[in-house]
Amino acid sequence: MAPSGLEEIEGNKLSTQNSTPKEDEKTNMDQKGGGWTTFPFIIGTMLGFSLGAGGWGANLIVFLITEFHVKNITATLINNVVLGCNNLLPIAGAIVADTFFDSCIVITTSLFVSLLGIVLLTLATTIHGLKPSPCAMGSLQCSTPSKLQFAVLYMALALASLGIGGTRFTIATMEADQFHKPKDQGIFFNWYFLALYVASSICFTAIIYIQDNLSWGLAFGICVIANAIALVLFVSGKRFYRRIKPHGSPIISILRVVFAAVLKRNVPNTFSSQEYNYGSLATTNILQNGPSKSFRFLNCAALKTQGDDSLRGSNAS
Repeated sequence: MAPSGLEEIEGNKLSTQNSTPKEDEKTNMDQKGGGWTTFPFIIGTMLGFSLGAGGWGANLIVFLITEFHVKNITATLINNVVLGCNNLLPIAGAIVADTFFDSCIVITTSLFVSLLGIVLLTLATTIHGLKPSPCAMGSLQCSTPSKLQFAVLYMALALASLGIGGTRFTIATMEADQFHKPKDQGIFFNWYFLALYVASSICFTAIIYIQDNLSWGLAFGICVIANAIALVLFVSGKRFYRRIKPHGSPIISILRVVFAAVLKRNVPNTFSSQEYNYGSLATTNILQNGPSKSFRFLNCAALKTQGDDSLRGSNAS
């Protein structure tokens, strides 16, 4: 039977009363903007950023050996550390975007930091005082970098790697949030990886050719321009983006569970359903017979103890 008009009005009033101002603000923020209007800005940003980041990293070992007269083993070590940072820092960038700031702020800041790093790397290549004096390849008379030159080099690499950490994959999830339909998200990811591989192909061919045959300064200058264009493009589309407020990172939740489980490891565990904090009524209904025995060493994280007030937020369901 269809509800009467009075029932509909009462239902609307009840839903309005139950919603908080923060929830209404979050809903309005999440529904505003987005769609295919943001696509050219994000793809253009991704293409320019990947071209800038890949340009300085693709031939880093050769750069360290030929321009800074670093030994082969040392150059390989530095390159491995940089590669490790480039692959691990995106995890930290995702946690920051999910927990503290929205993705737009993280990406804008990271693009700017990456630009600073590449600019500093370009200056270290073009200004003679910031790199050792030129010498023949393999000569025993090649001067080693000074502490200042090493400091500038390491600072440039650190800034460029930090920029990669906050941009590379955060920008993909941000653009996915601009669409509601999985089909549209799938189309975007196809273009995302196409832009990524096109930029990588240009870096490993054209940019490396310029570095080896023309000038390192010119090659890094192209990377600066590409990164700057990416930053301008991304900021230009800011008014069209759907801004999703941070909801917390699942990685942080997992770490909380592990931390609470370690602290409560000596608490007697009888697997009685009354001794656990389930966190929500829905979880309580699902686990009516108590937590499962799979990975049960983590179940003690949800045990009710006197110290739960100091561990608020660390209980697992």
